[in-house]
Amino acid sequence: MTVELGVLAAHVPSICHRENVPNFQEEMVNTMDNVTKKIAEVNPDAIVLISCHWISTFNHYVDVSSNHEGVLTAFECPDIISDVKYKHPGDKELGKEIVNAGKRAKLPVIPVDDPTYVWDYGTVVPLRYFSQNADIPVVNLSITMAASLEETYKWGEAIRDVLDNSNKRIVFIASGALAHKLVRGRHHMPTKAERALDNQFIDYLLNKDMGAAKEMLPQYANAAEVEGGGRHLAMLLGIINEDYSPSFLSYAQSSGSGNAIMTFEPVKSLQESR
Repeated sequence: MTVELGVLAAHVPSICHRENVPNFQEEMVNTMDNVTKKIAEVNPDAIVLISCHWISTFNHYVDVSSNHEGVLTAFECPDIISDVKYKHPGDKELGKEIVNAGKRAKLPVIPVDDPTYVWDYGTVVPLRYFSQNADIPVVNLSITMAASLEETYKWGEAIRDVLDNSNKRIVFIASGALAHKLVRGRHHMPTKAERALDNQFIDYLLNKDMGAAKEMLPQYANAAEVEGGGRHLAMLLGIINEDYSPSFLSYAQSSGSGNAIMTFEPVKSLQESR
């Protein structure tokens, strides 16, 4: 098996609770609901998710816990995300295989198997849409600030090797924004220059020009202050290649950030469905 669906997903705080979603983010939420249907069609054995809000300093962390259960109050915005309970199964076997792949690639990868560890909202929010029954095992990954984009890309390639050789159907989710120069006022869009950069990066993905997207990413991440320094995108580029058919679904603002929803489906799966 391999990655049966790749997703670039949003996790903006205002979509955590559907009753709080502002009008300008409703289309984004609707497209996330459509992605949920695609995930149901894939019927994955596991979700592997990298979150821009699990920020580690030096090491790449992999949550290999068998069960993920906790109560999240987001320290960044406790007035918006407070007392949010979650409970999802994990996949210890897959998590450990991913850790071992990182070690073989000589990367500083460490497993986390701690029932007291509380998930971040970059993990919890998208899963409230994509695994509404909380029945899909999850392995989540940190972004590592001491790691370059090139190292993160290689980390993605190492993970891809594990997933390619697994007998499990996997959905990979990169949870994070594009342009991310935050300002007060949730209704504000990124600037025209930042949107132009977002659009160019999206176009490269849509045209399957992964080489150009990778080449653009360092300067783009710096100029538009892409969330997480673009590490979730580097991971995505390491896992998804030209064998996937990309779809752009929506783009919405949140306090000056640009949030795109995209999917990447294996070409073979599309051909088989016709």
